[in-house]
Amino acid sequence: MPAARPRLLYVTDLAYQARGRRYCDEDIHLTSRLRAHFDLALCHPLDAAALMDGHDAVVVRNSGPVLGYQREYDAFRAQALAAGTRVYNPLTGKADMAGKQYLLDLSAAGFPVIPTVDSIADVHRLPAAERYVVKPKLGADSLGLRIVTGSRLAESAAGDVLIQPCIDFVHEVSFYFVDDDFQYALYAPDPRRRWELRPYAATAADLEFARRFIDWNDLGYGIQRVDACRAPDGSLLLVELEDLNPYLSLDALPEETRDAFTGAFTASLSRFARGVLSPA
Repeated sequence: MPAARPRLLYVTDLAYQARGRRYCDEDIHLTSRLRAHFDLALCHPLDAAALMDGHDAVVVRNSGPVLGYQREYDAFRAQALAAGTRVYNPLTGKADMAGKQYLLDLSAAGFPVIPTVDSIADVHRLPAAERYVVKPKLGADSLGLRIVTGSRLAESAAGDVLIQPCIDFVHEVSFYFVDDDFQYALYAPDPRRRWELRPYAATAADLEFARRFIDWNDLGYGIQRVDACRAPDGSLLLVELEDLNPYLSLDALPEETRDAFTGAFTASLSRFARGVLSPA
């Protein structure tokens, strides 16, 4: 039975270096607030498997791309699933948590996704483009992403990769959810400066777009970030659905919005750690 104060193991790499962002600041802020409600321990992702016994839930936050420790992450997943350990986000995610195959699946199913294929032989199925984006199926945080001309596509797209047309979008916008509840949106007005973010007033149509992917993933619990780009015709196209350890850019929010998010996250974690069924 869980203790009166749930015991959380909070997984984060406080030393992870990201371009233009300080991931550690976000987790320092969140854990400082969570300590009022939980018995909390922090650990590096490489130590999570050895330390997760004895906790009511394991919270995977800014743990960095798992590509750098794929074997250890796979072992952590296998151990948690075998033991029935509650991991937040739940390990049933179908999006980035499982690689980039979902972009192919959603594209083929007619979802509003940047058109995507995984073979040179299928490039004819994409809209004609002067440049293409080539990225690893197991990529993260833009690792391995390349932009190439059509003439160099064949030599650049070997291996287990995804191929997409390079779209001259108006801006990128991200929608942040706790469980299935929308929290806030941020956008980058300048496409060349992806992480210079500002609050964005999401419209009803924007949220309808984002909720399609939240509903599709059907996590029940957890934090998800729906990343999209605004096409020249005004429509939104999915760039990625981050359901493993999405960076939240809390420093770009006004204080009241940041506090509201932290409250929603805390309430969700409390229900999750106690084994309460998702309200969704």
